Amino acid sequence: MTELVIFDCDGVLVDSEVLSLTAMAAVLVEAGVPATAAMIGRCFGMKQKDILAVVARETGVAIPVEANERIWPATRILFDQHLQAMPGVQRFLERLGDRPRCVASSSSLERIRFSLNKTGLARFFGENIFSSQQVARGKPAPDLFLFAAERMGVAPERAVVIEDSTFGVEGARAAGMRAIGFLGGSHIGPAHDAALARSGAEAAEADYAGVERRIFRDALT
Repeated sequence: MTELVIFDCDGVLVDSEVLSLTAMAAVLVEAGVPATAAMIGRCFGMKQKDILAVVARETGVAIPVEANERIWPATRILFDQHLQAMPGVQRFLERLGDRPRCVASSSSLERIRFSLNKTGLARFFGENIFSSQQVARGKPAPDLFLFAAERMGVAPERAVVIEDSTFGVEGARAAGMRAIGFLGGSHIGPAHDAALARSGAEAAEADYAGVERRIFRDALT
């Protein structure tokens, strides 16, 4: 029986990825780095440091320190104007009742908390929020998921992860956890369900109604 539900944040709890890609690309281009949203989008699910390393490698241009520092402020402006909770997620969290749940995200703690407060979801998680800032390696390494399970006092094999990225699914599976893919974000393209399956997701659900059926049928009953 599954004892813990672990949620990614961006693209799972909040529909943020398009806003994030837009802000990061704009900041980098302004700084003279020829990055595109498509280039950055191939890295979604990774932590910012790792994304910028990929961009620097692919463009051949070093990322200025000041550009790195401007990404979150630029993103926060767009989040404040446009960020929305994922459709159906509040009802699903209410349906979980008092069952243990937490967030394990590649984003910074500041960004996670801002996103959850902005969308009214913070009350469902309390202090059970974990960031790649707190571990040595980000997704697809298992470090963050193992850290979250340890902090929650649950064995990894008793946890299920809801993830929209292949890197997140790979990390969950490397941690010995079940992984359910989520396809409800506005950034999801065609055939992403197949990509999630190749990464180890047991299923890819289009919305929270599908996630709810799978969780309550397979994990919590």
